[in-house]
Amino acid sequence: MKHFVSRIAVGAAALLFVAGVNAQAQTFVRYSQDGGEIHWGMVHDDGIYELAGAPYNTMEHTGTIVQREDVRLEAPVDPSLVFMTAFNFRSHIRGEPAPYPGLFIIPANSIIGPEDPIVRPAESTNLHYEAEMAIIVGKHAENVPVEEAADYIFGVTAGNDVSERAWQAGDIQWVRAKGTRGFNAVGPALIKGADYKNTQITGRLNGEVVQGENSSDLIFGMEEMLSYISQYFTLEPGDMIWSGTMGSTRAMVPGDVYEVELSGIGTLRNEVVQGK
Repeated sequence: MKHFVSRIAVGAAALLFVAGVNAQAQTFVRYSQDGGEIHWGMVHDDGIYELAGAPYNTMEHTGTIVQREDVRLEAPVDPSLVFMTAFNFRSHIRGEPAPYPGLFIIPANSIIGPEDPIVRPAESTNLHYEAEMAIIVGKHAENVPVEEAADYIFGVTAGNDVSERAWQAGDIQWVRAKGTRGFNAVGPALIKGADYKNTQITGRLNGEVVQGENSSDLIFGMEEMLSYISQYFTLEPGDMIWSGTMGSTRAMVPGDVYEVELSGIGTLRNEVVQGK
């Protein structure tokens, strides 16, 4: 129970942070109560206002208001497709970047929320963190020109693309290494109106800053990514596109805590636990 209370406290602090940074931004969460149904909500000063559905589909309030301390925060996303980007910061690659984005897909049910632990599988030997930014698609998208892509981006959230490096090196594809159940932490909130072109991404392992770079340094910006992906795949509201990570990474072990902070957006915090 001690760890659960700790995560609640951090999540509450993060929500207060994101709600107060940019008065023009809107903050959305997904939450549950007592293990029940998951709801979308919009964060206001006096509580979380339940929405009739996902905010990229409706802004209708149901009339129900809940308090942060009475709910459990779930991942603030509900995608059908999750696209990730490889080698999208120069600091994370050797040599020259490829002429097009490194793209791969992970299972949507690998995503966990800000109050869930990252579970290291029993067979894992080299489990790494990857601090990233992720955008959420706001409407149906096919063959979107880059200059129109901003209209298709609904909001931004923080993510930790947990990666098992031994599997990544040994498997033919990265599905297991990047998409194992519970690897991909997201949250604490989905922010509409954030400046995703100029967001500082900071990763901390047990409080030590181990990653840090600005989204302006991306080789392929998020608008370019959405446009590129939409040439080949049909994107629907709620689908996710991750930025890729920066710098170097190292292994996490059970008991470690990793934080991903996006300036003006919020801080995601997850503890690593040992799986069976």
